[in-house]
Amino acid sequence: MKANLLSIDGKEKGKIDLPKIFSGEIREDIVAKVLEIKKKKQPYSPSPVGGKQHSASGKIVHRRHVWKSQYGRGMSRIPRMALSRKGSQFNWVGAEVPSTRGGRRAHPPKVLSMINTLKVNKKEMKIALASAISATADKKTIIKKYARLKNKEIQELPLVVESKFVSLKTKELISSLKKILTKDLFEVALKKKKIRSGKGKLRGRKYKNNAGLLIVVSKNEKLKIKGFDVAKIENLSVVDLAKGGPGRLTIYTEQAIKQLGEKFK
Repeated sequence: MKANLLSIDGKEKGKIDLPKIFSGEIREDIVAKVLEIKKKKQPYSPSPVGGKQHSASGKIVHRRHVWKSQYGRGMSRIPRMALSRKGSQFNWVGAEVPSTRGGRRAHPPKVLSMINTLKVNKKEMKIALASAISATADKKTIIKKYARLKNKEIQELPLVVESKFVSLKTKELISSLKKILTKDLFEVALKKKKIRSGKGKLRGRKYKNNAGLLIVVSKNEKLKIKGFDVAKIENLSVVDLAKGGPGRLTIYTEQAIKQLGEKFK
């Protein structure tokens, strides 16, 4: 399988041999399984001593002839703290339990329930990575992922650009991307951030982001650019290649393709 090698001007410079991994079967089910397992959530919960930082000690005694007993006063058996005292008379205020002022939460979030303990087999992980790479070269999968590309012309995939691309400065690099991707693909490639509609704004998820373009470089290449994700071959993962599902718009450098061939023989 061969692909067009593009220059920084977006013109065809020649052909490049692609590794076998690009023509493999796309197992969307295994990719979805790995993405689920790789999900991360920041555990949160109230303080372990929240609602317990007071002088209330246990439930009030309701027996006769006992010091501090509240026998016969019609008081409920909840933990209380003494606000003031006059002889053997106490001014009590409830504390600690959820029904009282400043008490602990009844059913707080549990840290253990937020820690992902799911696992995946090594063979499944390899299949998922191979499928995610293969999906970046499949037009049907990419059109399925990006609804805006339906009935639009897409050039040959995967997009492979000469290694000179990495040495460009930011302004030149963006200009080069516009020529390589064409207008339709460039709109999809840009990372966009928008305010979510609905009540999610109030629940810690005010903004929505799209995945945008992924640029894959070799081990020896360096690239820093805002607005686009960059991944090295050695650290390439299913989460990078299939963010939001298989078929992410991806550009590979010439050196990255060669290194990919060495890694997946």
